[in-house]
Amino acid sequence: MKVLISGGSGLVGAALTSALRADGHTVCCLVRPGGKALAGDVQWNPLSALVDVPAMEGFDAIVNLNGASIAGGRWTSKRKTILRSSRVDSTRVLVDALSHLKQQPHVFVCASATGYYGNRGDEVLTESSDYGNDFLAILCRAWEGEAARAASLGIRTVIARFGIILSAEGGALPRMLTPFKFGAGGRLGSGKQWMSWIVLEDAVRVLRAAIDDSRWNGAVNVVSPEPVRNSDFTRVLASVLHRPGIFPAPALALRLALGEMADALLLASQRVQPDRLLQYGYAFRYEHLEQALHAVLAKA
Repeated sequence: MKVLISGGSGLVGAALTSALRADGHTVCCLVRPGGKALAGDVQWNPLSALVDVPAMEGFDAIVNLNGASIAGGRWTSKRKTILRSSRVDSTRVLVDALSHLKQQPHVFVCASATGYYGNRGDEVLTESSDYGNDFLAILCRAWEGEAARAASLGIRTVIARFGIILSAEGGALPRMLTPFKFGAGGRLGSGKQWMSWIVLEDAVRVLRAAIDDSRWNGAVNVVSPEPVRNSDFTRVLASVLHRPGIFPAPALALRLALGEMADALLLASQRVQPDRLLQYGYAFRYEHLEQALHAVLAKA
């Protein structure tokens, strides 16, 4: 099988690439100007809406994981433009390129996030739940809207709404670990907000199933079936690390430090269930938080 990945150097993209190649599949990447291109890679420049379309011919699957880090900086107007362009505009460019292929891929898999749902308190959220109204929710909706255009081309399209991805190699967890290592960890705000999470290994296995299984279509919540409140996440993490977790970070302090990003990423409550994964019969490697954290931190 030949797979083309955008965002192949990111946390999920690199892990997916490694897993696919280990099983003997051919994996190539979409590479921007100035990037290191290997044999079979495809040149593109989403900022200029340029793609080497002929080089995209012959791939069985295309996986779009492109997107600037959502926590890479305070959400100024300039940063929001970057976040939107790297997701919405780049996906538009990629799907436009798909429309010009003589041989279309069997499946198009595009990343999204559970931020689609916004801050929803204790409400149980499934793939059929409505989207939220904050910046991140509106961004995800626009992102998914561009990805969904691939389905109108007759390509099986899967949209992966990722929760918090737990990995010692990157993402949110290493940042969470720092205060705990110094004995200053604790809940965020009230600690009542729900956190929907998944281990990187499961996230990669979900993407591989989305590529392989022709039943998969539409939006899929890529989260464990056991979301936890932030206070419980803090307690379990502190226990696994054998560190105290008694120093809360007040919501006001988080907002002063991070602005709008604090509410969307740290204080928002999303109690997300993976209904579609369960319907498809996906078997989680890690369902329980304590088991997951032990496994992830053991690798560190």
